[in-house]
Amino acid sequence: MVQAPISPGKQAAEASTSPGKKVSRLEGIKERSQFLREPVATELAQDTTHFSEDGIQILKFHGSYQQDNRDNRIKGQEKDYRMMLRTRNPGGLVSPELYLTLDELSDKYGYSNIRATTRQAFQLHGILKKNLKDTMASIIRSMGSTLGACGDLNRNVMAVPAPFKDKPEYVYARDYANRIADLLTPQTPAYYEIWLDGEKAVTGEEHPDVVAARQRSGTIVHDNVEPIYGTHYMPRKFKCSVTVPGDNSIDVYTQDVSLVVIVDENKELQGFNVLAGGGMGRTHNKEETFARIADEIGYVDKDDVYDLVKAIVATQRDYGDRVQRRHARMKYLIHDWGVEKFRTKVEEYFGKRLQPYKSLPEWTFYDYLGWHEQGDGKLFLGIHIENGRIHDRGAFKIKSALKEIELRYRLPIRLTGNQSLLLTEIDPADKAEIDHILSSNGIDAEDQINLLHRHAMACPALPTCGLAVTESERAIPSVLDRIQSLLNKLGLKQEHFVTRMTGCPNGCARPYMAELGFVGSAPNSYQLWLGGSPNQTRLAQPYMQKMNIDDLETTLEPMFAFFKKGRQSGESFGDFCDRIGFEAIRNFSESYIPAKKASGRRKHRVGVSGEIYQQLKDAAANKGLSMAQITEDAIAAYLNNQTN
Repeated sequence: MVQAPISPGKQAAEASTSPGKKVSRLEGIKERSQFLREPVATELAQDTTHFSEDGIQILKFHGSYQQDNRDNRIKGQEKDYRMMLRTRNPGGLVSPELYLTLDELSDKYGYSNIRATTRQAFQLHGILKKNLKDTMASIIRSMGSTLGACGDLNRNVMAVPAPFKDKPEYVYARDYANRIADLLTPQTPAYYEIWLDGEKAVTGEEHPDVVAARQRSGTIVHDNVEPIYGTHYMPRKFKCSVTVPGDNSIDVYTQDVSLVVIVDENKELQGFNVLAGGGMGRTHNKEETFARIADEIGYVDKDDVYDLVKAIVATQRDYGDRVQRRHARMKYLIHDWGVEKFRTKVEEYFGKRLQPYKSLPEWTFYDYLGWHEQGDGKLFLGIHIENGRIHDRGAFKIKSALKEIELRYRLPIRLTGNQSLLLTEIDPADKAEIDHILSSNGIDAEDQINLLHRHAMACPALPTCGLAVTESERAIPSVLDRIQSLLNKLGLKQEHFVTRMTGCPNGCARPYMAELGFVGSAPNSYQLWLGGSPNQTRLAQPYMQKMNIDDLETTLEPMFAFFKKGRQSGESFGDFCDRIGFEAIRNFSESYIPAKKASGRRKHRVGVSGEIYQQLKDAAANKGLSMAQITEDAIAAYLNNQTN
């Protein structure tokens, strides 16, 4: 018999009457919001530069965070308040019309750049409050959306980005990412009331099975605007993905729920393997918070997948912690209960037993950079975008290049989970011209990208993210250059590994799955995590609580030297660290004598103009070399020419 779900309101009431327990303040804000209308609707019409604290919380559900640019803080003056917008793009699909709208909006209202996120969406930064409504309306009218991109509900549903047409499992994954996203989309009319003045938005038609499943009894909150979420929505954010066996281009173990497409020998869809309980966020010095990878939950037939997703959502909705937000993610519920109890509760909502999890091949990470065939005669092209930042800087003009390509060819875009993008539906006859546009704007071909940079990610952090305690996106290019110099020094020039950096412990760039992870812990200091796997299937572990960035070389050189000495054939850096153990690494590091620097190196300083310095920095980033190396090589070449 299916258990009648506990409504969020009932659970909140019970929690508030428990001895010493009160629900978090945000639960009250959600309850008073009139299903996400207030105070956003009222405050949007006010001539102010920013929203109230209550307004900020509800604004998130609409896809926007209020930030302030910390680079512009001046004592005694009001903060430089700006809004960040995040789009909702299931499976990372962005139409050419939407991309060109975002490009225009970034110049008109933002910081003249667009940022690809680690969840296959775009962000616009720098929007003033007075321009927020026009920006939102423009996105919606271009068939885009920001609804549910932030807040306590289902976030952007990820899916394998490769647009293969001759591999049915990939087609199913993309289709079901859209369907799950539709199923879990908030039903409140507040979004269109506020941003389009109630105008009916032109959206894609939902699959009839999704429409029917949303209202099917068993897990829904009856007589409620939000039949799946209820008045209080979720305890915290909720993240889903859909992938195919063996393809881990979306970090499958980091999601609250992941579905893995299962087909038969004729490539007909049979159902889905289900994983649950992943999550990256944590808090420094709070041992009760931690990163966690998902567990195998079971298998579900395709006809039951919507009801199962609803059952999982309802379990978290009704039993997730609404008192302590740090403890509110589904990973903590599964950790506290154990997988068996969680599965049993889900099955009560679902109304039947889950089938056993089906065996899968090993997972492999694919970034899909470079040229590929779609399987229907057309091509797709994966373009590396360092840290996801689409801008024009020096000789590197990715923003101009993409705008020219989209204006000329109108190509659908698929964002990856690795901050890059795929241009799809390309006529082979256009390949040479697209290559020319990219190369003439300073974008390297796939085989010219430095491998450390290719496999790295960073969050935005300073100056816009209010949670950041130190740099990330602005710091990682030089950090990678310094790591490359270390590897070169030790005879490991061709070595590469997954490196990720965040400006705080919330883990937006998923550093806890990296082979080498930097997690901001204080200004100019990072926690160091080691031991993740190249294919992102194993959780890294904290090796050092606080490393000042100035100590990068003295900290990492012994590790790399030990890796070179003790690695097994073909072993990656992350696998080596996991196998050998941290105690062995520390013991080796304590007795390590640094290798001598190459002859001729001296710590002399030579000044250059600001313009030359920027060109030098851009060249270093593009070529994967240190600025010092390029400078020394250029000076040596010049002196050699003079003597000849």
